[in-house]
Amino acid sequence: MENEKNYVSFLNNLKKEIAESRIRAAFTVNEQLLELYWKIGKSILQQRNAEGWGTKIIERISADLKNEFPDIKGISPRNLKYMQTFAEAYPSFLQAPLARNESSPAILQVPLAKLPWYHHITLLDKVKNIDERLFYIDQTVQNGWSRNMLVNQIDSDLYLRKGKAVTNFSSTLPPQQSDLAREIFKDPYKFDFLSLTDNHFEKELEDGLVGHMTKFLLELGNGFSYVGRQYQLEIGGEEFYIDLLFYHLRLRCFVVIELKAGKFIPEYAGKLNFYLNAVDGTLKHQHDQPTIGILICKEKNKVVAEYALKGLEKPIGVSEYLLTKAIPNNLKNSLPSIADIEKNLK
Repeated sequence: MENEKNYVSFLNNLKKEIAESRIRAAFTVNEQLLELYWKIGKSILQQRNAEGWGTKIIERISADLKNEFPDIKGISPRNLKYMQTFAEAYPSFLQAPLARNESSPAILQVPLAKLPWYHHITLLDKVKNIDERLFYIDQTVQNGWSRNMLVNQIDSDLYLRKGKAVTNFSSTLPPQQSDLAREIFKDPYKFDFLSLTDNHFEKELEDGLVGHMTKFLLELGNGFSYVGRQYQLEIGGEEFYIDLLFYHLRLRCFVVIELKAGKFIPEYAGKLNFYLNAVDGTLKHQHDQPTIGILICKEKNKVVAEYALKGLEKPIGVSEYLLTKAIPNNLKNSLPSIADIEKNLK
């Protein structure tokens, strides 16, 4: 029995080593491919500028390279143009010598080198601002986004929303925790996966978010673990209910989310502050960080929100939400039902 346990442990270690080695090899191959593409693009760019070549030269280069290397993919005219754009977008992509070969240049911007080529093509097509593009590169590497997820985040304007919530984190959390918390929360949140009328109620909003929890978690971002809705707390013999309770794995704290289907008013901050005190007093473990509260409302006045949070001891943020696909009241009843649609498809 003991020998079997030792063997299983030994085998698991081997599997781990092989898996890690394959990941390292994949990163190395990807880095070498990007290095090659950058060099090709840079060479074409320099030669075109020096010789005044027109766009037709790309097709000739592609044909000649295919004749010489018929087994190599990725040297189509379209891809060569992307290589040129790639080199133009990152002129200092290759700068320092590689540790493995001092005569060969290395990729200095490591996140840039970790992204697959087709992710780079997506970014070159959809994001023209260099700071915004570098933001998405960093976020993709951190979160392991697929190409489709990257497109979704770009289309949702994550760059403009991340870290934009009104908060009092700088005065209620240690600097490192404050910086991390501020970057995690957004403003506004986009709940375009919900089909709600303009005059919806808070319960409808909550029902919709819980009913689409996977999409809601994607919008919240990595690290959120769902604990429960209408989470009951008993304080002083009275019962209170939190709209949504989460635990964040990176922040190492509970996160209380309160939903308001109307305009933010200062009283909401006081109630949320009470909930945070209650969670810290009843649920928070010894090694947990202070509980954070986020109030997500349909509309807010930034100045009013800032004054409402000033002086509170608990970390609170205020954000808006958008229903970009909201159905107007006058159209909701005129839309065909699922049964009608299915009938017409037969």
